Amino acid sequence: MDATSPFVPGPAERVPEPRPAVDYAAVRKVHLIGIGGSAMGNFAGMLQARGLQVRGSDAGVFDPMRKNLCEWGIPFAEGYRAENLDWGPDLVIVGNVARRDNPEAVRVVAEGIPYASFPEALGEWMLRGRVPVVIAGTHGKTTTTSLTAWLLEACGLAPGLLVGGVPKNLGTSFRIGGGAPFVIEGDEYDTAYYDKRPKFVHYRPHHGVLTSVEFDHADIYPDFAAVQRAFALYASLFPEDGLLVAWGEDDRVTAVLDRCPGRVVRYGFAGGPAPLDVEVDDVVVSQAGVQFTLRRGTADPVHGRDPLPRFAPGSVLGRFESPMAGRHNALNAAAALVLALDLGATAPALQAAIGQFQGVKKRQELRGVERGVAVIDDYAHHPTAVKETVAAIRGRYPGHKLWALFEAESNTSRRKVFEDVYPDAFTGADEVVLCAPLHKETDKLRADEVMDAGRVCRSISERGVAAHFVPQVDDIVALLAERAQPGDVVLAMSGRDFQGLHGKLLARLAG
Repeated sequence: MDATSPFVPGPAERVPEPRPAVDYAAVRKVHLIGIGGSAMGNFAGMLQARGLQVRGSDAGVFDPMRKNLCEWGIPFAEGYRAENLDWGPDLVIVGNVARRDNPEAVRVVAEGIPYASFPEALGEWMLRGRVPVVIAGTHGKTTTTSLTAWLLEACGLAPGLLVGGVPKNLGTSFRIGGGAPFVIEGDEYDTAYYDKRPKFVHYRPHHGVLTSVEFDHADIYPDFAAVQRAFALYASLFPEDGLLVAWGEDDRVTAVLDRCPGRVVRYGFAGGPAPLDVEVDDVVVSQAGVQFTLRRGTADPVHGRDPLPRFAPGSVLGRFESPMAGRHNALNAAAALVLALDLGATAPALQAAIGQFQGVKKRQELRGVERGVAVIDDYAHHPTAVKETVAAIRGRYPGHKLWALFEAESNTSRRKVFEDVYPDAFTGADEVVLCAPLHKETDKLRADEVMDAGRVCRSISERGVAAHFVPQVDDIVALLAERAQPGDVVLAMSGRDFQGLHGKLLARLAG
């Protein structure tokens, strides 16, 4: 890490506010503030599955979580009001959407009702006594978490799971599981209004992955140095008998690995200058996905400890074929496979399991084909994720015209922070369309702080790719319905639902 940069405190340096201890064994009734979020809603389902009585509240609860909560029979109130707690919960889970002046949070403190954050309660109820497998990094967390859980499940290890997406093989974002491993997405976002540390500090990682370290979450991280210190904190949480599998080709990742007390596996593509413990070799990218060989590297191990003593340096761990498109997904698969091998899975079983992986909803998800036009939904919003996703879809559909549509909706993508970086992310597409950055009712961003999507489109056009700024989604649908031809591929990327664009476009094409 760069010691010459001025030090600006970030989430890794925050100290949680003191509060009374929680007797989790005595809790029978739980109320969740912010139950409509994907993590909080799924956690509510997990708590109900444990036999607890669960209710919650949110400013608004939307599908798919609204549908899930109704199917599970979990009552929820829309709008935050102090009287939502009249039912007398033993514990209130305070989601990180709740500010200090939230009327329910105010009542909790005033009346001395026990409260905890979602990550803390998850750590106590779900991870204690298990083998937490925590997947962290700026990119690829959801895919790698989902794949790891599927590999362990297919190999008979019955893992627990909590992930921000929906693995299609498993059909749900959460499961308690009967085996020792519990696979969880290790979010670096802050925990709660009274605990601004990254969520993963509560997850007790024993095995884990660090996929990447880049600047993100500009609303809570002041600079890249603060992001890197947060991931250094993550690395420090592993026990001596734990295993951290980290992308070894990026100095921003390897700079934090000396903080890990456990075994460290550095993975990456063979043939580069970086010292690697596991190499991804003989890569073949095709429309069906990606094939590769995993080989034990010959690099000197971190801390002098052999991270994979079962495999001799230079030995082949196996040849694998993944249906996930893109070289970045070969790396995600490699990390998941190394974890599964160390946790007891065999290479033959993993070869069968990875070939059966159906992916994750909203990650390169084909939503439909109408009039010969394929419409794909993806979560990509960070410039690096956009670039890798465009490249992956280009590789999967060679010779087809590729439209890349993008909605800047996250608290970082909507800011100017990446305005000069986005143009290069789209250069693999044939034509690009950006809508207006999402406006939120609670926005505190000034107009001069919001990304200028028109300027980004002009910069893309200067790079030789046709690009259009079309502010309204309905107008984008009209444009594509008129101009898209049979054989075209429309990749529409948004961290939300792109204001219903995918369904609207398919319906318009079908009509």
